[in-house]
Amino acid sequence: MKTIRELLAADHRHCDDCFVAVEQAVAAAAWAGATTQFVAFADAMERHFSAEEGLLFPAFEERTGMRMGPTQVMRSEHAQMRQLLAAAGESLAAQDADDYSGNAETLLIMMQQHNMKEENVLYPMCDQQLGGQLETLVQRLATALDR
Repeated sequence: MKTIRELLAADHRHCDDCFVAVEQAVAAAAWAGATTQFVAFADAMERHFSAEEGLLFPAFEERTGMRMGPTQVMRSEHAQMRQLLAAAGESLAAQDADDYSGNAETLLIMMQQHNMKEENVLYPMCDQQLGGQLETLVQRLATALDR
């Protein structure tokens, strides 16, 4: 059985791979391909955020009683990343490589920092606190991620 950390860290890598595909297409000025890749990337990110916000965070908060702790920070960072995704999407639609690159660079830094916090702090806490419901929760998360 996978842990929450294993499943969601693997999904972080999937999102990273999608991001790289967009970057490569933009670098080649392959705008149609970049747009297609960006839609896949944005969709993967939104599925990830939604799985955490709809399943993982509520389960963790219910179990621990911590509603203003790490999950609140992660929700706030999700909102910031959603804004950056929207701005990057607009830049891409305008075929503005410079503006896209600025948004993408900021998003990449934020993703890296966010993922480190989740993988090294929050997910291990979730695995520990949610042990009794781990198998069911991992299955539900995997379904939500379409994995």
